This record gives sequence, C-alpha cells and structure tokens, in this order.
Amino acid sequence: MNALLDLSEEVREAMGRGAPVVALESTIISHGMPYPRNAETAIAVEAEVRASGAVPATVAIIGGRLKAGLSESEIGLLGERGHAVAKVSRRDIGRIVAAKADGATTVAGTMIVAAMAGIKVFATGGIGGVHRGAELTMDVSADLDELGRTDVAVVCAGAKSILDIPMTLEYLETKGVPVVVYRGDEFPAFYTSRSGLRAELRMDSAAEIAAMLKAKWSLGLSGGAVIANPIPTEYEMKPDVINAAIEKALAEAKAAGVRGKDVTPFMLAKVKDLTGGDSLESNIALVMNNARLAAALATEYARL
Repeated sequence: MNALLDLSEEVREAMGRGAPVVALESTIISHGMPYPRNAETAIAVEAEVRASGAVPATVAIIGGRLKAGLSESEIGLLGERGHAVAKVSRRDIGRIVAAKADGATTVAGTMIVAAMAGIKVFATGGIGGVHRGAELTMDVSADLDELGRTDVAVVCAGAKSILDIPMTLEYLETKGVPVVVYRGDEFPAFYTSRSGLRAELRMDSAAEIAAMLKAKWSLGLSGGAVIANPIPTEYEMKPDVINAAIEKALAEAKAAGVRGKDVTPFMLAKVKDLTGGDSLESNIALVMNNARLAAALATEYARL
C-alpha cells in the first residue's frame, strides 16, 4: 500500500475480506454538476452501490493525501468548493500531493488511485476521449492512455457525446483496450443509447465480463477495459436535440478560446443550459445505472 494512500475504514475492511468494492470519481462532484446536486448525487450513487451489494470508494485527494473512500463531509466540501478544487489527472497528482492541496480526480486519476488500492472496478458517467477537431488541436483525453496502462475496468455510458466517438474508439483499439457493450448492439453515446457505431464486443451478463477481465489480467495483459452501459431508454435524450445543443456549445467554446481540461466542464454546463436542465437529469440517471452494473461486476469478479 502506498504510504500516501488512505483507505476509509469501510473500504479497508471490505478489501481485507475480499468483498466487492467499486471506485467512484470526484471530478463529477467538483466539475461535473452544480452545487448542491453534485454532492447529493455522489452520496446517492454511493448508496446505490451499497444497495447493489458492493462497497463504494469515492476517490479524491484531500490535504495532499490520496483517498479511496470519503466521508459525507468530504464529499460536501468538494461539492461546495466546486471549480476551486483542482481537477487532477495523472500529470497533476504529484503537484497536488506535494502542495498538500485538495483535488478532484478525473477518470485517469481515479484509475491510478484505485489500482494502488487494489480496486479493479470503477463506475463513472462517461470516459474522456478524442475531442472534435483533434486533428488540429491534438486534444486527446489522458483517460485513453490510462486505460491502455492501468488494470481497472471502467463502467461508463460510453464516451461523452461532445467527443469524436469514432476516433475515440480507434484510439482505444490502438491501445489494446477491450470495449464491451453491455446488452447492446451499438456503442452508447452518453446521453443516448445509440451512436450509430456497431458494438465490436457485446456481453449480456456481469459474470461473462468478469471472466473476460480475469483471463486478461491473469495472462499479464496490462491495461483496463471499457464496459459501456447504455443509458436506460426512458432517460435518454433525442439525438437531434442533444446534437444541436452540442454543436452550439462547441461553437461557444471555440469563440471563448476554451481549451484542454476546461473543455469538458464548459461543454457540460452549456449543454445543460441549452437543454433546459434535461441533460443533467439524464447524466444523473446514467451514473446511477452504471453504479448498479459496476457493483454486479465487482461482485462477480470477487467470486473469481
């Protein structure tokens, strides 16, 4: 165990007896939703993981300490401080730890801490990816490289639909990352269950996915896996509505000169405003759905 890593008592006890544990990210708290919905949602997601038979381990950096498992007060602090909390990916961890500062971990940052703790399953909203126009900007999320190197399965609703999804899937293929679609024939596009891109690998049970992960890592094949869990149809948005909002938000981001790690939170906030808040409700529904599948997957993996 890394000397800079703290496990909550609940997580430590679960890990000690081989119980299923699900990592959860904290960027979605500080940078993904407005306060107080962000903290309320994070606590509700933890409750959903517990109700589904696993132990939640929300990951963040608090006072320079890596944390796997937060208290409700720590979640509330991250939610209330919002964007004042640093958004932390691989490149940022050393700086935030050295400064004894607070940080909200991205998909990549959460994977790193989860792997240190021995947690194999992680639930989030959507992974980062290749941004639209990346052929000119070279804007590619660090999440993709992390998936190619760190042994954690990421349960998500696909790639965020603000991204270039075909290029994201090509990048994952290059990195040797398995992309599983759970009970679906198309790769999901976050707010919608369909992207028009055929699923290369469909699996219909958590046990089947767990067996694949066990075989992959037992063979020494390093890197994670994307478990794409389509948003429930009753919560998905109409493609024409969400795509129109994304195009308008992209134009505003370009006009404002927004770049790098600021693009995703800017886009999500704009899309929320342009859809009258509907995208936020869809976002919350899909995160809860992913938490349930991640708990089932962690349970099956623990049995192996």
